[in-house]
Amino acid sequence: MTSLNHPSPHRKVRGHMKIGFLGAGSVAVAIARQAVLAGHDVVLSNSRGPASLQALAAELGQHASAGTRQEAASAEMVVLAVPWPAVPEALVGLPSWDGRVVVDATNVFASLDPVTLADLGDETGSEIVAGLAPGARVVKAFNSLFAEYIAAPRRPGGNVVLFHAGDDEAAKAKVASLAATFGFVPLDLGDLRQGGSLLELGGSLSGQHLLKPGTEDDAVR
Repeated sequence: MTSLNHPSPHRKVRGHMKIGFLGAGSVAVAIARQAVLAGHDVVLSNSRGPASLQALAAELGQHASAGTRQEAASAEMVVLAVPWPAVPEALVGLPSWDGRVVVDATNVFASLDPVTLADLGDETGSEIVAGLAPGARVVKAFNSLFAEYIAAPRRPGGNVVLFHAGDDEAAKAKVASLAATFGFVPLDLGDLRQGGSLLELGGSLSGQHLLKPGTEDDAVR
């Protein structure tokens, strides 16, 4: 049965988009599932190639497909959700960005065993991503939430707040509008330097899962 809070995943919706994914881990899959439920097309990619993602795409439904990095990166909005050490390889050799939106959902773990953070110098992770994707409009979002909260933004106590940051106001508005249709309550933190630093690992909002009390309809106003 289709949720009352989402359109049918088998039809196009107003504002329909194709959204590409560089990376197919738990965060990427949670965002992709929300996008499919909202009626958008998604293209999944990873470093192992489309064949490794066929089963996942089939499980997500007819609006999901597996593709190459180049195919995923050709979408009008692209979600970057790979381990931090893999970011340069994920972004190399891609089509010209030409102002398309890149949602940076990465976290700057240099390694997980042991857990260490990358030394970024004076830059935030998203500023580095922007430098590796010239011409893209980078918006930091989703990285501060655990995948389980991305998978279920509408909760009994309210709707999950989605912090986001970026240097381009129109790009931020586009990401915020999409997130609101998923059920999130978007909250703009400013630019990639100031806002992005709040969302980085160790930042004051990293791993903070806040709810806005109220009805589910509040999330899309």
